[in-house]
Amino acid sequence: MTRQGIAASRRDRPRDGDDVATPATAVLDEQGKVTAWSEGARRLSGHRREEVVGRDAAGLLSGDADQPEGPAPGSRIWSGHAVLRHRNGFDVRVALLARRRETPFGSDWLVVRVAESRLRPYRDDALMRWAFGEFPCILAIFDTNLLLVRANPDMERAVGLTEEQLQGLRPSEMLSSQPEPGSVEEAMHEAVRKDERRHLRMFLWVPGEDREHAWSVWVAPAKDEGGRLRGVCFTAQDQTEQYAAQQRLLVLNKAGTRIGTTLDISRTAQQLADVAVPEFADFASVDLLTFLERGEEPPPGPRAGPVALRRAGQRSSRSGKPEDLVVPGDVITYPQLSALVESLEGRRTTTPDASRDLLTRWSPQDPERAARLRTQGIHSVMVVPMRARGLLLGVTVFMRHRHPEPFNEDDMLLAEELTARAGVSLDNARRYIAERNRAETLQRDLLPQRLPELSAIETAARYLPAREQAGVGGDWFDVIPLSSARVALVVGDVVGHGLQASGAMARFRTAVRALADMGLPPDELLTRLDDMVTRLSDEDGAAGAKYIGATCLYAVYDPVSRLCTAACAGHPVPLVVGPSGEAEVVDLPIGPPLGIGGMPFEASESELPEGSVLAFYTNGLIESRDRDIDEGIELFRQTLAGTPPSLEAACNHVVATLLRDPPRDDAALLLARTRALSPEQVATWELPADPAVVARIRGDVEGQLGRWELDDLAFSTEVVVSELVTNAIRYGQSPLQLRLIHDRELICEVSDAGIAAPHLRPANLMDEGGRGLLLVAQLCRRWGVRYGPQGKTIWAEQSSPGDHPHPLAM
Repeated sequence: MTRQGIAASRRDRPRDGDDVATPATAVLDEQGKVTAWSEGARRLSGHRREEVVGRDAAGLLSGDADQPEGPAPGSRIWSGHAVLRHRNGFDVRVALLARRRETPFGSDWLVVRVAESRLRPYRDDALMRWAFGEFPCILAIFDTNLLLVRANPDMERAVGLTEEQLQGLRPSEMLSSQPEPGSVEEAMHEAVRKDERRHLRMFLWVPGEDREHAWSVWVAPAKDEGGRLRGVCFTAQDQTEQYAAQQRLLVLNKAGTRIGTTLDISRTAQQLADVAVPEFADFASVDLLTFLERGEEPPPGPRAGPVALRRAGQRSSRSGKPEDLVVPGDVITYPQLSALVESLEGRRTTTPDASRDLLTRWSPQDPERAARLRTQGIHSVMVVPMRARGLLLGVTVFMRHRHPEPFNEDDMLLAEELTARAGVSLDNARRYIAERNRAETLQRDLLPQRLPELSAIETAARYLPAREQAGVGGDWFDVIPLSSARVALVVGDVVGHGLQASGAMARFRTAVRALADMGLPPDELLTRLDDMVTRLSDEDGAAGAKYIGATCLYAVYDPVSRLCTAACAGHPVPLVVGPSGEAEVVDLPIGPPLGIGGMPFEASESELPEGSVLAFYTNGLIESRDRDIDEGIELFRQTLAGTPPSLEAACNHVVATLLRDPPRDDAALLLARTRALSPEQVATWELPADPAVVARIRGDVEGQLGRWELDDLAFSTEVVVSELVTNAIRYGQSPLQLRLIHDRELICEVSDAGIAAPHLRPANLMDEGGRGLLLVAQLCRRWGVRYGPQGKTIWAEQSSPGDHPHPLAM
């Protein structure tokens, strides 16, 4: 060979590391023919791809050297040394690794040139011993009798014994001071019997430490190449921190489902304490600034002087005496510079040094409570200010005495997250209370502030707003004095809750009063009211407002005839208690609720004995969680049967019996005891349609006023009677009737069968008429017209003598 050939041969020889710089790979099919050839393979053998692909791979081997045997039948991997014949004629010894592959076109072999080191197997050499000693977890090997053979240093530290001392011991003998020492041996037996790995989670004490550690333990059978059992492998990893983080996540998850389920401040504060104890702390207390329970916002500016906090919730992991002397509901006043008040300014209490400092500074300001904490063994304390939406609401205190480990920074983050979640819920409750208070104030202002004193009835009433999340509703009642000593009794219920329902209730109550002053009978009044609701609903619906409907019961009682006329629009019917004490449900047809439209209302008339008690109510009084409306009415009837003589006492008795739990809905109750006017208080004359009767009737009226000792009203009454009777004769229709009623006022009525109503109008200077009603309006306190089935009645009321001077006497 020439020098140039020798140089070229040396230049083409592969160098160490070529497999790393440019991997040499080839692909052989099942028949041993080359199907792929890499650039690294060309550099290694000198053969180009087009010269090799399709050839038998055996033709690339050197025939002068011993070649290895191929892979065994059925094997999927092969490794060894082969001698290739270079294209330039020299031999190349290489280390090869072949792996069988499955492809969409069938199976083949991927052959890769590897470094010599990858073919050298490791046995029980120094590296294996070093790995066993330095592996970052507990490792141990037991024989088939579960006696320890080898243990690494972590195992020695975990049990406090050397490997020499541990050899020959069973797991239960190593862990004799731990709870449930046999669980490891039981797991080992199961692993051997079922030939599978077993996993355990254990809580064990490490010698020299004051808390338990959480361990993840695996045991597995150890077998030789022939599959025979030779022992049991044991490994354990300390997962105390992971377990603690998992527990904190569980507490946080529980907080998400349990805190803030209601809008009740005390329950929300107690929920926070219940979530924290016992998983996170051994004692937790929640103290809130007192403005919160009133729904108010704190006064602006820095707090000066002592700070008052109410204990809203607390929980202890021990039974009997709690760690703190304060109990829920107590108000604690802290000095301005106390440790807890400093925490309200945003300082964070970390542990353990800060906990000891907190307890030390607490002692001189509240020595009795500080002494109780010391006797309870409190060793770690966290104080977390509670804030929401920029408002300071209170402070939460977490303590530990049974948990041996002190609070750390991760615990502080969890405590702040729990407190923040509760703070948002508490601020929502505060806002709800504020809106509820506004709605209640509006509701109470819109209801009668004082029931009128009337001769026809004696009344007493109660209104109880809902105590749950629904808030106040639209329940209302009213007592309306009517003409001729009559009185209207009204009770109703507007659909919905909150300010909208209160505003709608004000509309209904005003409308009912306006219609009642017109003297409409109950059925016609409800018809007019239904038309108004339908019209308002159409207007509100066009504006995108929510539909407002209502139920209503309207009744009119006449003390002269003792007749009670009532009509109902979808409302529970009233009850009546007779003088004998028996309570019965009034037989009254129930019409549709207001706002349905198109359905008539029917009125029912009944005569009531004097002293009967009428009971009007809303469904919030009789319905509850555990009884339906029929059961409630029956209970109400039984309760009314024993009505005390005092209506105020009767209201208290009914409310205490039917509303033992806070009502879910508003409840209204109106009790009315009927009275009757004696025949001596009423005088009636049937009149012919003759103008001559006017002079005679004036004399009769003057004589009746004398018998009633109302001589001071004789002149004005004669003028009123003359004008009203003359108008009835001139413009009305027979029959005519005059009636005088001596009640708290003197009432004069003139009835006829006509429907033409008089109108008050000013009279011009030259007019001969038109001044009659003007005189009546000047002489009387009020006057009006009402219609009935038989015509109309014009009435006028005069105040008793001495109440108001008559204009004509001035």
